[in-house]
Amino acid sequence: MAKSVGELLIHEGLMTTEQLDQTIAFQRRHNVRFVNAIASLGFLTVEQLDQLLYPAPPVPLKIIDTGLSEVYLVDLLLKAAYLEAGTFTPPRMASMLSLPFSVIEELIEQMRADHLVAIRTSSTYTSSTQVLELTQRGRERAEAAFKISLYVGAAPVPLEDYTFMLERQSVRQIELDNEWINSSLKHLVIGDKLLSQLGPAFSSGRSIFLYGPPGTGKTSIAEALGHGIPGEVYLPQAIEVGGQVIRFFDPAIHIPVDNQKTSENSSLDLKMNLAYDPRWKKCYRPVVMVGGELTLDMLELRYDYSSKFYEAPIHMKAGNGVFILDDFGRQRIEPRQLLNRWIIPLERGVDFPSLHTGMKFEIPFDQITVFSTNLNPLDLVDDAFLRRIRHKIHVQYQTEDEFKEILRRICHKQSVQYDGEVTEYLLNNYYRKQNRPLVGSHPRDLMEHIIDHAKFLKRTPEFTPETVDSAAANYFVEL
Repeated sequence: MAKSVGELLIHEGLMTTEQLDQTIAFQRRHNVRFVNAIASLGFLTVEQLDQLLYPAPPVPLKIIDTGLSEVYLVDLLLKAAYLEAGTFTPPRMASMLSLPFSVIEELIEQMRADHLVAIRTSSTYTSSTQVLELTQRGRERAEAAFKISLYVGAAPVPLEDYTFMLERQSVRQIELDNEWINSSLKHLVIGDKLLSQLGPAFSSGRSIFLYGPPGTGKTSIAEALGHGIPGEVYLPQAIEVGGQVIRFFDPAIHIPVDNQKTSENSSLDLKMNLAYDPRWKKCYRPVVMVGGELTLDMLELRYDYSSKFYEAPIHMKAGNGVFILDDFGRQRIEPRQLLNRWIIPLERGVDFPSLHTGMKFEIPFDQITVFSTNLNPLDLVDDAFLRRIRHKIHVQYQTEDEFKEILRRICHKQSVQYDGEVTEYLLNNYYRKQNRPLVGSHPRDLMEHIIDHAKFLKRTPEFTPETVDSAAANYFVEL
């Protein structure tokens, strides 16, 4: 992390290479956070660092500030008004397009000058209370705009602005420590050796390969650490590239931190009413997980020929966060074919999406990519690809002590009395004698069988040798 932030500071001309080396040495000597080391040495203040590393998208007060053309925004507003039956209010348009009131007001003035809209009613002298309607000319232009694209929603942000925020919000800038790893995984039972591997892997902000037998907690670990990564990021609702719109924000993936005021709630257009550009949403760092359903086309921009706009690919939505490819090797395409798609992004840190017009553009590939599999890695990938994966971590079967602790926690969670003697009975009769590996998911599954059986008999679930035998008979496959 120190190097990535330091490189950014050097690139911005805020630090020299010599100052970076001094800061890293100070950090290691005193065991403090990198940003605190910079502040302690007096190179930059904490406020300067926060402004650089955690910038909020500035509120656009005029059309020119949006980075979009006046023609594009007028067409977008006309389409939104058309969907409102041609009659609308400025606050309603500000809400639909996620634009400050001052920008909407400027657009409406231009539209009135071009005879695209007219005032229908106005109860006061303020423009916020006006009711406007599309003229015949305005309707015709809206219909022509719909033929180009059916997109109506938040005004997109330019690709350059999106790229800038991706770089500034890099997942590699986060400082993680032992306290974080222990807190994130406290609900799981994990040995010290595995913990010592997971911490540096996620702290690096790079790719990780989790492999090992099924049921050992690989997916649970990846999800827990992904959701445990601190900090918030600003994510665009849509992106504009070469005149095309890419819908980006996905409520199924992106979780907003708060809902700032919008111009719909205020008749005044003061910058203080908005903490940041409303075209962006402040969210927790995204965690995206896909499994056997993943196909190659899900990793490319998806163009809808009927609506004439794009949907961002699934991994792009994980930008500044974590992308988990679960059950790797069980997709409907060859693993090597899938991995070829990742080689350049993993190696160079950039991705090159393509529009249907053939235009390619570059965006930073900033995410922790986690490959998780219960298959033999050497059967899936070659050495060349494994070299590009920074961390390879073997998640093995649980020890007896870990298995017992998992079972104890499961009993507590299900309000079932835990019994150490019954645990020994379970281990001796169904694991030691059969030489069966201790799989971390077994305690949960066996307890669910015990609860299901008790529910059917309308009894209170109990952890006894008899209920263990009943659950084992339905759970384990004996040939």
